[in-house]
Amino acid sequence: MFKLKNAFLGSALVGTMVVSASFGTYSWFTSETNATGQITNGLLEINNGQDMETMIVDQTGFAPSQLVYGEWLTIENTGDMDVYLKATYNQSVDADVSLDAYKIGYIAYKFSEGEEMTDDILEESRIYLDQLFNGPTNEAKTLSKMITPGVEMVVGFVEEEEIQPAAKSSNGKAKMVLGEGSKEGEKHEFWQLNDNQYIDLSFAIKLDHTAGNEYQGVTYSSNLNIQAKQMVDDAKY
Repeated sequence: MFKLKNAFLGSALVGTMVVSASFGTYSWFTSETNATGQITNGLLEINNGQDMETMIVDQTGFAPSQLVYGEWLTIENTGDMDVYLKATYNQSVDADVSLDAYKIGYIAYKFSEGEEMTDDILEESRIYLDQLFNGPTNEAKTLSKMITPGVEMVVGFVEEEEIQPAAKSSNGKAKMVLGEGSKEGEKHEFWQLNDNQYIDLSFAIKLDHTAGNEYQGVTYSSNLNIQAKQMVDDAKY
C-alpha cells in the first residue's frame, strides 16, 4: 500500500511538473513583422493603341493653285509613361507624275492637361498656314512659340531636306519625317509627349500652279505614322 501511494504521488508530481513546464513556454513575450512588395509595369500607349478615324484630308475636284485644309488629328499619350514620338508623313500618287507639285504644310499644338483647342487658336492656325504658303518668300520654315502657358506650337513645310535617304523614288512615293523627339532642336523637342499631354495636328496641301493636264484625274494619297518609344537613349521604335 505504501509503495502504491508513493507511485501515485510520483505520477502526480511528474504531471504537475509537465503542466508547469508547458505553461512556462507560453509565458514569453513575442513580436513579429512582415513586408510585402509588388511591381506594376508602366503602360506605353498612344491613342489607346487605336488608329485615328479622322482622315488627314478628304477632297475632290482638286486643281492647280488650290489650297485645301485638312482635318484636325489628335495624338494623345494614353499611357502613364513619358514618350518620344516619331512623326512620319507618307505620300503617293497613282500616276507617273512628280510629287514635287504637291506642297505640304502642317501646324501642331501641344496641350497639357486642362488645356484645349479654342476658337482663337483655330483662327490663328489658319493665319499661320496662309502665311506659310502665301508669304513673301514662300520658303520652308519651322516656327515654335508659346501661344498660352502650357501650349506649344510648331508650323512649317514638310521640307525636302527632311526626306529620308533613298526614300524618295521614281514610283510616286515619298516618306518624310516631321520630327523625332529623341533628336535635338526645337522642332524635334516638340515631339516629346508627357503622360498628361496630347497634340492636335492639321495639314494643308497645295497643288502647284504649274501642274499641267497630266495631273487631271490623279489621286494623291497620304498617311501619317506616329511611333512612340520610352524616354531612354537606347530605346527603339
